[in-house]
Amino acid sequence: MSTPRNPAAAPTLGHSLKHLAIHLITPLLMCLGMALAYQGAFHQPEPHHLKVAVVGTTPQAQGLAQAIQGKAGNALDVRTVDDRAAAEQQLRDRDLVGAFVPDAKSPELIVAKGNSDTSVVAATAVFTNVTDRQGVPLHVTDLTTPAAGDPTGQGLFFLLVALSIGSYASVAVIGAAGAGLSMAVRALVGVAVSLAVSVIGIVTAGPVFHVVDHDYAAIWALGWLYSAGIVLIGIGLHSFLKKWTTLALMVLFVMLNFTSSGGIYRPELQNGFFGGLHGFWTGAGFLEGARSIMYFDGGAGLGGHVVTLLVWLLLGGAALVAAAMYEGRGRRPVETPAEAEEEMEEAVAV
Repeated sequence: MSTPRNPAAAPTLGHSLKHLAIHLITPLLMCLGMALAYQGAFHQPEPHHLKVAVVGTTPQAQGLAQAIQGKAGNALDVRTVDDRAAAEQQLRDRDLVGAFVPDAKSPELIVAKGNSDTSVVAATAVFTNVTDRQGVPLHVTDLTTPAAGDPTGQGLFFLLVALSIGSYASVAVIGAAGAGLSMAVRALVGVAVSLAVSVIGIVTAGPVFHVVDHDYAAIWALGWLYSAGIVLIGIGLHSFLKKWTTLALMVLFVMLNFTSSGGIYRPELQNGFFGGLHGFWTGAGFLEGARSIMYFDGGAGLGGHVVTLLVWLLLGGAALVAAAMYEGRGRRPVETPAEAEEEMEEAVAV
């Protein structure tokens, strides 16, 4: 008679705890990264070289500008402009946050809230102090018209969030479930997925919630560029990072991206690190480009923001080429079904 096989021995407590600890590394790193990024970027918003102006060429206007600058120090960059028309043009070019028109009875602050509502709040506080000392109310005039579904101008930031999550979460699925496909096929799937993500974004932001109420095609095109850059970079990185790809993409396109995009605070209200990232990070390219289209008639630096998105798309292409060469040397990572399922669940969960 054959001896019956003994069932596999149950894992020891120490082995189970070790297995659990290894799997907890990723969420704990995510927690640490999000805490450092979001609190580092948003914990203490203060003006840094906030650009404002006093309208007028009189000695009184120049004296007021000098007095405000002297009291504010590096918090403000105060200039004078010759007249209201010049001030409005600089606001539309996004070279100013606010322009103060002195008047003994009815002082006025001209702003463009489409540039950044929080920056306008900071500028308004500066000149409210001036008019409070005069004992008269400050009248605020906004040169931009918010979309019907986005009175605060924050809706474009949440569109950025949706596009980002849809893009980087798709990477894990393409990399894990599509591991048997060639790099060229995975790249084509990535382009198709980014197209789907951008269509979902513009449909929900446009006809559904009216965050975008004009120039649908232009905003959609920016969204596709943005999404494609993330997806292609992610597909390329997956060949090297395997199950760590989701964490890497969260660092690149959530922790550093949302915080530097200008969606909550623009650089003039942030510290130097996140303010510096704003100049070339992909989220800022999309968000500021969308603002330029929505509120400034396609001007105010739109070309530079499109270039930023194209550079990130090219980085995605470079990542694909590097990954294809890596895999061509027989180094394609092979994931077990359990690893692939775990990676996809992790991506969807975050």
